[in-house]
Amino acid sequence: MYFGGDYNPEQWPDSVWDEDVSLMAQAGVNLVSVGIFSWARLQPAEGVFDFEWLDRILDKLHANGIAVDLATATASPPPWLVRAYPDVLPVTDSGEVLGLGSRQHYAPTSPDYRRLAGELVTEIARRYANHPAVVMWHVNNEYACHVRADYSMHAASAFRVWLEARYVDIEQLNTAWGTSFWSQSYGSFAEVDPPRKAPTTQNPCAVLDFRRFTSDSILSLYTMERDIIRAAGASQPITTNFMGPFPDLNYWDWADEVDFVSDDNYPDPRDLEAFRHAAFARDLMRSLKPGVPWLLMEQAPNSVQWRSNNAAKKPGQMAAWSEQAIARGSDGVLFFQWRQSRAGQEKFHSAMVPHSGVRSRTWREVVELGCSLENRVWSDPPRGDVAIVFDWENWWALRQPDLPADIDYYSVVFAWYKALHDQNVQVSFVRPTDDLSTFAMVVAPALYLLGEAGARSLETFVDGGGVLLTTAFVDVVDTRDHFRAGGYSVQLAGVLGGEPIDFSGIEPTDGRTVHTSDGSILEPTILIEDFVVADGEILALLDTGAPAVVVNRFGLGVSFHLTTFFDAEGIEWTLRRALEVARVESVLAGAAPIIEAVRTAQGITVINQGEGSVEIALPVGPVTLGPFEVVHLRGAEM
Repeated sequence: MYFGGDYNPEQWPDSVWDEDVSLMAQAGVNLVSVGIFSWARLQPAEGVFDFEWLDRILDKLHANGIAVDLATATASPPPWLVRAYPDVLPVTDSGEVLGLGSRQHYAPTSPDYRRLAGELVTEIARRYANHPAVVMWHVNNEYACHVRADYSMHAASAFRVWLEARYVDIEQLNTAWGTSFWSQSYGSFAEVDPPRKAPTTQNPCAVLDFRRFTSDSILSLYTMERDIIRAAGASQPITTNFMGPFPDLNYWDWADEVDFVSDDNYPDPRDLEAFRHAAFARDLMRSLKPGVPWLLMEQAPNSVQWRSNNAAKKPGQMAAWSEQAIARGSDGVLFFQWRQSRAGQEKFHSAMVPHSGVRSRTWREVVELGCSLENRVWSDPPRGDVAIVFDWENWWALRQPDLPADIDYYSVVFAWYKALHDQNVQVSFVRPTDDLSTFAMVVAPALYLLGEAGARSLETFVDGGGVLLTTAFVDVVDTRDHFRAGGYSVQLAGVLGGEPIDFSGIEPTDGRTVHTSDGSILEPTILIEDFVVADGEILALLDTGAPAVVVNRFGLGVSFHLTTFFDAEGIEWTLRRALEVARVESVLAGAAPIIEAVRTAQGITVINQGEGSVEIALPVGPVTLGPFEVVHLRGAEM
């Protein structure tokens, strides 16, 4: 089990290094990430490299039994590079050039940035490919964290190349983008620009393609560096750190290119839903490469510095969140960072070694966690019986304006995840095109954009005996963001037992209600479909008498379709029935929602994620868990 964090020795005099490795031994640190932001130290001028200091620190770490996740240092170009090649800087959609003084100030498609980054990585990889301290490689850092998309001249050129490869000729692009609307037809690819700031909203088909291009072009940066490392003879696994459900990069595509998934996760301790958002991110990371250990690359030992008001983690909370990651498939717990910076933007960001040193609660909790992980080994948690469809391209399509209502895709998906999490139902995330046959139930909220392969996969799943739960606004457009001939949900109409004819946005002030077959009154939200039932059975009606929840038998399986979106009470009402039909059981039934239970290869990990003591019922009798206390159940205890 890995334990450690980002180590930035270049920020400190050599005299501190010996103290660092001594304290690392006390804390049980066995892995540190080195060199993430050290480009200026490694290459003080073009063509000039200084590895002497890095040689010494890697040798020192190795001599003390501490392994290294070696970074390529390309996340923050040094000032000399920007002065020599100012066109490497990224540009916003309104034409503003983003300058020096922070980090990630590069255009991903800049030829000069790519060339110089490649030269740096080549030198690093040649020198350290076989260094005994290096056990993994860390490419760049948190891609697109600050610059979500670049609109520079380099981006425009690369976008045109990407489009020509995708569409071959300009008429196919015109068809795909529907450019006959508003006189947008292009005569050649040379006329196409990125969707920069315009008088009103941009063509949604063009914006969707630009988001695809952005994810692809940044991914090509990663694969460029990865391939350089491999060409130098390095055999260690290579990764880059993801950022949970980050909206701008399609991590399904990225997961295919990394040897293992690593993730940075910074939930807000003040947020009562924080541990559920963290669980969502950790289940998502596990799901991106099933069966392969993922790594919690960064979390805060205590507070961060970048919110408007930064709450400290409560005593025990850091350990509870760390145990959550391990239970959900991480093979280690790493932090940003090892020693708290004396200067710079992150000097108030907590670290494993705070400014107050070993006197602090943070240090004591770090040491306690390190000791507790000393003899732990990774195990692959079961995938569970329930899958949630999470699709980045659908997310991008829903982020467009000009829809019947604004639909926050992450919030909608999270609401269903939260309801399952509160009942301790084990969940994995999937793409609609994945093999779904191992699951008993699939939930597909707000799956607006759905390709033919995805629709066939969902249909096959239900036909084979699965339970599919969908919300309103499912299967509305194809992968180009076009309507299909015949209306809405035409691919899934047979599965759903009917089809929507139209949509109407609703507000809470509209006072709409849903009346169920058992007498419950629920609240619809966001929008309502005018849904025509063909074969399904109606379980709930809108106040107008129109169907709200439709159940339909299709082949050997069953679909539950909501013609609206529900609040938490409505989601719980629907899930109760769907889970019963799917015969899905809780990992730990009857526990309070603040109790998190995860099935592992060895048993069940149970975490009290609250500040008060909670009693849980076990086969061996009641057990009381204190604030943020963790227990690992085995055998008869389960």
